[in-house]
Amino acid sequence: MRKTYIVDSGVQNENDIRFLLQEDPTNQEVKAAGQLITDSDENAFVYLMDDSDGYTYVLFPKTVWPLLAVSLGADKDPVLVWGKTDIVLDNFREELNMLIFNIEGNHNYGEEFANAVEEAFKEQLAAN
Repeated sequence: MRKTYIVDSGVQNENDIRFLLQEDPTNQEVKAAGQLITDSDENAFVYLMDDSDGYTYVLFPKTVWPLLAVSLGADKDPVLVWGKTDIVLDNFREELNMLIFNIEGNHNYGEEFANAVEEAFKEQLAAN
């Protein structure tokens, strides 16, 4: 069964953005897969982590979307605190940027999710 972790909060220190998980992922080794997808049923973005059995999911719920929006303006990808390890979320900003522009006006993701994304990322969408 695929393991899913939920991002509980995030911290910004100038251009450094770090996301924190609800639970400690003890004894699970992963690395950033560089891919971000959506879970419109959960109203979340999902970052994929490679593990020995395939993928582990890291969900970014709407509560942390304001910091996701900030991450798009940063000059480097954010970091996920994974137990005692910091993992750079490779390709995060590029994937997120691509997704929000693909979701804009596209109700194939579900009207509620599309509207929530458009509202949360309206500054980024208006800038392009």
